[in-house]
Amino acid sequence: MQPPIGIGGTAQNEAENPSPLQLKIGSATITPVGFMDMTYMSRSTNAGGGIGTGFGGIPFGNTPQGKLSESVLSIQNSRIGARVDANVAGSHVIGYWESDFLGNNAGNVLVSSNSYTFRLRLYWVDLRKGNWEFLGGQSWSLMTPGRRGISPLPSDLFYSQDVDVNYQMGLTWGRIPGFRVTWHPTDKIAWALAVENSQQYMGGSSGGGTATVPSNFATTIGSELNNGNTTLNAPSLAPDLISKLAFDPKIGGHALHLELTGLLSEFKVYNPASSQSFTKVGGGGEFNTNLDLVKGFHLIENFYYSNGGARYIFGQGPDLIINGNGDIGLLRSGSTVDGIEWQHKDFMLYGYYGGGYFQRAIATDLTNGKPVGYGYPGSSAGNNRTIQEGTVGFEQTFWKNPRYGALQLFFQYSYLFRTPWFVAPSTPAQADTNMVYLNLRYVLPGAAPVVE
Repeated sequence: MQPPIGIGGTAQNEAENPSPLQLKIGSATITPVGFMDMTYMSRSTNAGGGIGTGFGGIPFGNTPQGKLSESVLSIQNSRIGARVDANVAGSHVIGYWESDFLGNNAGNVLVSSNSYTFRLRLYWVDLRKGNWEFLGGQSWSLMTPGRRGISPLPSDLFYSQDVDVNYQMGLTWGRIPGFRVTWHPTDKIAWALAVENSQQYMGGSSGGGTATVPSNFATTIGSELNNGNTTLNAPSLAPDLISKLAFDPKIGGHALHLELTGLLSEFKVYNPASSQSFTKVGGGGEFNTNLDLVKGFHLIENFYYSNGGARYIFGQGPDLIINGNGDIGLLRSGSTVDGIEWQHKDFMLYGYYGGGYFQRAIATDLTNGKPVGYGYPGSSAGNNRTIQEGTVGFEQTFWKNPRYGALQLFFQYSYLFRTPWFVAPSTPAQADTNMVYLNLRYVLPGAAPVVE
């Protein structure tokens, strides 16, 4: 769900709303960022992922996991951080830090001490002078859809209002180290260019299916491609290059946010059997809109298509396969998130449809003549053709004040299903689950200063 930056999600006037938790040191203002969450989650099948859904790994109804439901109480989404604002040599500088407790779980979680692991989400510095803005650090990827302009602040981005900490299936996003330059020629037009950390991704993360490689790659593939567990071993030929152009006009008195995004990725592998290297260039494009149709009612559309860019769809499909001769075969993928958000005073109602499509790609293992790749006949039931999710929910704010914080209640219901390219005879054609989330949140007091 969208976290607030200060109470209400926007910067507020200090004189009108003084905050006891706003600290000034010289010309710098330090504002706390965060909240304390208590989340209840229930699924009709035992996906086993805690409060974050591994969309591509939902179990089939004829398996033991599919016959069992699950429910979890968790405080893992509780968040802590700080925003630092300062004016330096005619520039406005923002330093931003945000962490939660959704790191790698200790073995005794939900048994005794529930030792949830603290992890880094965001850590960046942003400098704006005149029409130019420069950012470095770990921020939301430029591929993440925006709500207004081009901004790294979470309140200016769209990643749904979902309580699920993995958000909505079909959403393109990442929290990735990189550098970004943004030009604001007017208050209604912005353009940005970013270099962000890349990965040669073969699937396997967050429930996504893994591509099968030829047998002569089996011993070296862990040091060439990321399978979701490779961490830092897999090389990257070059950072991903991402460019975004955003418009924020008024049409008949209605605010419209429209953005076009382009992605360029490079991949390189080495075949030890033939002592050959292979390089491929992939890319993708994104078209997103957010229209204030009537006051408080937003119509949202996000569409993404790529050749070798499935990693940005929450890693639910691989970027590539390895052909029999060791060459790279890029996979086409696409996704969408479409929906509505209606805000009336302190109540919000929302609904989304999200889905992803992942191309089948088949090669032949030249050593044994067997098929390899993604989605071939006989492939794993984790090689999904489509994953789709429908969601409805609401948010109720009971009270909010920058001096005292805010108290909020969230509800989400989702129906999620996935359809693999191949399933064994006499087995279900798709796996599905029903999910319910309830979340009670106390938002820390504080309000960032108004940026002139």
